[in-house]
Order: sequence, then structure tokens, then C-alpha cells
Amino acid sequence: MILHALKNAMSFQSTSLATSMSLSDLDARARAVFKDIVETYLETGAPVGSRTLSRLNVGEAGLSAASIRNTMADLAALGLLSSAHISAGRMPTHQGLRLFVDGLLEIGDLSKDERKSIDAQLAGRDMRLETILEKASQSLAGLAGGAGLVLAPTLADTQSGYLRHVEFVGLDAGQALAVLVYADGHVENRIMDVPAGLMPAALERAGNFLSARLKGKRLSQTRADILAEIETGQAALETSAAGLVKQGIAEWSGSLRGQGEKLSQKRTLIVRGRARLLDNPGAQSDLERIRLLFEDLERKEELIALLDEAEGAKGVRIFIGAENPLFSLSGSSVVVAPYKDSQQNIIGALGVIGPTRLNYARVIPMVDYTASVIGRLLEMDK
Repeated sequence: MILHALKNAMSFQSTSLATSMSLSDLDARARAVFKDIVETYLETGAPVGSRTLSRLNVGEAGLSAASIRNTMADLAALGLLSSAHISAGRMPTHQGLRLFVDGLLEIGDLSKDERKSIDAQLAGRDMRLETILEKASQSLAGLAGGAGLVLAPTLADTQSGYLRHVEFVGLDAGQALAVLVYADGHVENRIMDVPAGLMPAALERAGNFLSARLKGKRLSQTRADILAEIETGQAALETSAAGLVKQGIAEWSGSLRGQGEKLSQKRTLIVRGRARLLDNPGAQSDLERIRLLFEDLERKEELIALLDEAEGAKGVRIFIGAENPLFSLSGSSVVVAPYKDSQQNIIGALGVIGPTRLNYARVIPMVDYTASVIGRLLEMDK
């Protein structure tokens, strides 16, 4: 199995809570026992007892059940294991899972069949980006055994986001209608609040200025240059027209976050495969946790904010249980990775959500590969 080399290749990133615990704090026996406990728990979903471990590799190495119990008690004292009661088997805590994922998890590669399955589900001629993302969410849910999550890019960041013309039309009561005409022919109208008494000439100059600079381009490509041109006085626009341009760019790009409008309202979240969460071992006996997870999935703005955060990462990120407040009650994990457009700009994110006993070794490369496939499809669409 490949371990650290593959993690580095995928730019695997930890999202761990602040903790002083590391593998160097454990001796060889403790690491072996801890590794077997976590791997057995991830496979079965059930607490692991010393008798079970004595039949595994650690037992074959000469550890008695009594020695294993003592080691398990030490691991519990460190906060890495927990149990329902003193005589029950042990299971990893969220802190323990984080330590395992960061230091002991052996991540393999996807099989040829798994790669072909993902490629086949995302293949198709003339598929729209929305269809590709829908299929990606379904594919992740089906292969990973959790719910698939895909954060779609804003229109301005997609192939359909190339603009052809911008026009402002004055309305009553201090408002204007922004008309955005895109290269593919569709038109988007947005009502904006503007200073009362803004002259029609300023509206026209602002529209002409933006049309000249945005024609055949995406807003994300030109936004910084337009703002710099205005700030340095090179735009040759009066104050009112320059202010309208800056306001329009801010609203269309979602940069008004923190000024009364959340960026998450401008993003689309695709969730598929909720029913698969009920197929996980132990789900029927833990319906309350599943119910809470379903409630988490309905809190789309917070999920979008989480995936927005993951967009800033270079590769796969993992959120385990209470590491993110959204999942503190349901005790769920999310494996997420960003995907890029044909210019290698990060424009969205996708992932899998499920119980903390996800098959991380399988899900991590699956999420990473799906993100790369979407990137290749976007490259072909440039």
C-alpha cells in the first residue's frame, strides 16, 4: 500500500483541531494496537474488544489479551479511544480518527474498474456543466457509500459566463436594472440600488465602460484589472459612474460577503445519495444520528460555506466530526476536494459526507480522481 507518497501527490491536507497529540507520543505497541482498533472499527462499525484484537496481528506478535487491555486503557486516557461503559469494547474518538488519518492511514489508488466507472458516468457528448456536476454527485454517492456533494461554480466562472454586453437602465426609487448579455445568448437581469438622482448619462457610460472590458471574458478574469483602472484614475469615469461600476462588480462576483449579503446565496449545492446513508452498517441502530445528519444536509448555506472553505485548499481535505460545528451533533465526516476550470482556476468543490467510519482509504482517492475528471472535462470545453 502507498502511504505518505500518495498523500503528498494528492496534496492531502489536515483540518485537525489544535492538539499536542502525535504518533511520536505512542510507542510501537500502542501504535500497533491503536491502528488495529481503528481499522477494525472502520470495517465493522462496532466497538472493538481485546479478545478481537488478540486474534489479529498484535496477538500474533505475542501480546496477551491483558496487555492489549492495558494498552487500550492508556489510549483511552490519551483521548484517542472511548467506550459506552467500562466493560465494553473501544472505538476511536474524533481526535483518534484524526490522528489515524493523518499518520497511519494507508491510502491506495483506485482500481481500473473504479476509474472506468467514474469516467463512464461523467462521459457524454454535449453535456452541460450542470449535468456533469449532477452525475458527479450521483457517482460519488454510489461508489463511496455516502451522500455526494458538489458545489457548482457561479455563472461568472463557467464557460457560459463569457459576457458580450452590459447595460444599465434607470428605474424609479433609486434603483437601476443591470442587463448582462452573455456570449451564448442568454440574458440576466439584476436590480441594483443606486444613489437617488443618478443621471442617465452616468448609467450609459458605466455600461459602455464594462462592455468594452468584459466582452468575450469572464468577470473573474477582469475584475481586478477593472478595479485597478478605476482606483488609479485611468478609467476616465466621473465619480457616480465609477461607483456604479464598482458596485456592480462587487454584487456580481459575490464580494459583498460581510456587507449584508452572503456569498453562499450565489452558489448552488448539489446533494445526491441521502438514502445511501441508511445502507451503512449500524445505521438502523443509530437512526437519531442519521436524522441529525439529514438535518445537516438541509442547512445548505452552512454546507456551501464549508465547501467554499475547501476551495482554498490545494487538494483533498477531511473534516471529522466536531472539527466542523455543522457536524458536531451528527458526528459525520466530509472528504472534499476542489476542481478547476481550463485555466486551472479553482471554481468549485465536491466531496462525500457520511458517518465518521467512512472508508477513508477508498473515499479520499475517489474524491480526488473525480475532481480531476471534472477538470479534464472543463479543459475539453474551453
